[in-house]
Amino acid sequence: MRSIHRNAWLLVLLSVALQILIFPLPNLFMLSWVAVAPLLVALLRARLPNTLQLPDAPKLLPATPLQGFFLGYVCGILWYAGSCYWIYSVMRHYGGVETFAALGILILFCLYLALYHGAFGLIVSLLAHGDSRRRVLVFAPVAWVAVELARTRITGFPWDLLGIAQVDNLPLSRIATATGVYGLSFEIMLVNTAFAAAFLVRHGARKQLMLAAVFASIVLQSGLWVPGPALSPDRTAFLVQANIPILEGSDWTKDYFDNTLRELTLASLEPKLLSGRHPDLIAWPESPAPFISGDPSFRQAISDIARQSQAWVVAGAIGVTNATAGRPTRNYNSAALVSPSGDWIARYDKVHLVPFGEYLPFQRIFAFAGGLTREVGDFTAGASRAPLDAGGTKLGIFICYESIFPDEIRQLAANGAEVFVNVSNDGWYGDSGAYAQHLKQARMRAVENDRWLLRSTNTGVTASIDPYGRIVASVPRKVRTTLVAPYALNNVTTFYTRHGDWFAYLCAIISLAALIARFLIHPRTRE
Repeated sequence: MRSIHRNAWLLVLLSVALQILIFPLPNLFMLSWVAVAPLLVALLRARLPNTLQLPDAPKLLPATPLQGFFLGYVCGILWYAGSCYWIYSVMRHYGGVETFAALGILILFCLYLALYHGAFGLIVSLLAHGDSRRRVLVFAPVAWVAVELARTRITGFPWDLLGIAQVDNLPLSRIATATGVYGLSFEIMLVNTAFAAAFLVRHGARKQLMLAAVFASIVLQSGLWVPGPALSPDRTAFLVQANIPILEGSDWTKDYFDNTLRELTLASLEPKLLSGRHPDLIAWPESPAPFISGDPSFRQAISDIARQSQAWVVAGAIGVTNATAGRPTRNYNSAALVSPSGDWIARYDKVHLVPFGEYLPFQRIFAFAGGLTREVGDFTAGASRAPLDAGGTKLGIFICYESIFPDEIRQLAANGAEVFVNVSNDGWYGDSGAYAQHLKQARMRAVENDRWLLRSTNTGVTASIDPYGRIVASVPRKVRTTLVAPYALNNVTTFYTRHGDWFAYLCAIISLAALIARFLIHPRTRE
């Protein structure tokens, strides 16, 4: 493999920095319009031509396929390390994993998921065979979306898809009601491609193209200041922010457990006593507390809250299916639904579990990470995404990590959910950027499906989010309190809700067709 030019490496490092900055906590999302452009330029100006043909002013050529993969792969490794650094602290401080093992898990995580950035670099270099750049500039946005789809469907970790950066841009984000978040990623990549093209065309056309790219990014970003329509929510939920610390099992004495239940009961009922407002729904979050749906004291506390408030209650808890002949006891990360009469009506069991957090994949290989599973629990995945019926109101409930999967949350709305309820425990993340990244992704699910989202979390951010992704009400993080959250119901489905990831699959098909055409028309890459 010929050496990669130093400038290409510098451009890759610049792209890494920009891609990290566009997501929380830096949250410089306006940089999303240029964040990938340096990587594109690096891929298309990666090496010197054959020295026998070296002109007075050498022109850098596109990367070879191996070089393209390597440039993209390094970019991906560094980007994941910079944006998902919190994995180390989760493993180390809450998982019972030793320092070097926790660091090793983070490194393996980055090495694995960076393969998708590497795949993008490979596709770009294949389409830009020889010295043809026009083709790749046309197909780069399509290829990026195709790779994002692969990251979602194959690996199951679509954390911080590019389009998430623009969730606050109300006019632009409405694209997601038709295409999902992938349409926003495509739009952002179009502008990035225009910026990259300005550095690749001949000098005479460079100024005009750069001005056009700058103008497009300004116009598109200006949507941030366009006010959205005023909405009139007609319902009220009490969202309890439990703020329960992550403790060892031995710390949960009977007195501590009973005191916690009493305080949370008071937090659930106090807003009604103080304001006189009757809640339509009360939600308790997913939490590290040993709240087990079969525990009589826990069941009694939740039933009492439902009866005294005359409201439906959604409560995060551990659901248990007792052992039967030939079948062991199974634990589920669940959310129980309790009626105003105190009856336990239904339960949602989390379908998409967190690897290394709620179950241990490849147990023989990752036996050293078993401490994390012992801390959180060894759960069984649920099997249904049907909404729960709360007296005629269909609640689309999902738990924590599930909020990052566009198509999975879409299924709740497609199955009739009129409002989303997300119970989550972001306490594992501490004060890292993960909790804010998680919130942005949940907000995009509200936009895609045109649904209100009630988000009850253990440590924050607990919020009411409208169908435009706007945070209508929230409470400070890391305090035990209750949010009086306005919301409304909606049973009208968006195009995305009805048809799912059609746009992303279309991009994948176009990318595959472009690669096939490239090998049929130019079977050998010119060096």
